[in-house]
Amino acid sequence: MSALVRSVGIAAPVALAAATAAFWHHAPPRPAMHAKIVESAPAIPRQYLALVALTEQADPAVEGDSIEGDRAREENQRLGFAGGAISAAKPFRALAMAEEDHERALQCLTQAIYYEAAREPESGQRAVAQVVLNRVRHPAFAKTVCGVVYQRFDASVCQFSFVCDGSLARHPLPDLWSRAKRIAADALNGRVEKDVGTATHYHADYVFPRWAPHLAKLAQIGAHIFYRWPGGWGLPGAFTGRYAGGEHIPAFDPTRFVAAPQPIIDYPPVAALPERRAANDVGGRMDPTKGWKLSLPDPSTSGGALSEMLARQQKAAPVTLAADNHHIQGVQP
Repeated sequence: MSALVRSVGIAAPVALAAATAAFWHHAPPRPAMHAKIVESAPAIPRQYLALVALTEQADPAVEGDSIEGDRAREENQRLGFAGGAISAAKPFRALAMAEEDHERALQCLTQAIYYEAAREPESGQRAVAQVVLNRVRHPAFAKTVCGVVYQRFDASVCQFSFVCDGSLARHPLPDLWSRAKRIAADALNGRVEKDVGTATHYHADYVFPRWAPHLAKLAQIGAHIFYRWPGGWGLPGAFTGRYAGGEHIPAFDPTRFVAAPQPIIDYPPVAALPERRAANDVGGRMDPTKGWKLSLPDPSTSGGALSEMLARQQKAAPVTLAADNHHIQGVQP
């Protein structure tokens, strides 16, 4: 969805990530809950199969193919909004009576809001929550909140980038986390963000994904632009999916991120370069441990080589230029 990553030793990140992993996940689900985790394959109409596949792929990383930065903002502005009124989604209250599922769903939805939109306005955070819950009820996606948030968590490209780009190794800021959790709780209790309607996709305005022109652009809130599926598949009548229950948070493996190879430097550090000078050659270096101090003479009072050169130039005979048929040459008079 959004684009959020960004050299230190490995030991510290491992310790931090391990502590963070303990913070994120509750005790493993009871055996009886595992039966609910398996979700049936979504029924995707044939005309939408290629479009669904397109939205699950990463944009080309080859220079010249991807559109980012100012150019992306220009393309986003050129892409018009879909006409007509925005149809609001129905309130989501499927978890009202499910205590264990509710706690896990609250955790996953809070993570999505925080890592995707912690610095966005509150309306933008509610819009992110609305997209997650819209997906739960749409046939193209998983039928649990955590299933939607962690879709393709073990792949190189996730539906929500924070799940697989290492963001989870960063401990959240308490105040921003509390706000995200409050907004997640409101959404799970039925609050609807009407400004994004039945949106199932969004992206930051500094990228222009290949799928953007193929979906219906609904609104921009803060730095995020929201879309729904085109045609009837993006209208309220298509949201027929039923919440499955059995919320499950996949195990977070911190070593997946801290074990990434360090950048390769193809030249040695300056301090490691061998000395190529005689033993008694100071080489212009100043050694302050010997009491040396930097002292430069005032140019106006120094009689250096520059002054001598200027004096010789003033006494030299003038040079004139003469042109012949082939070249210009200096001629002494």
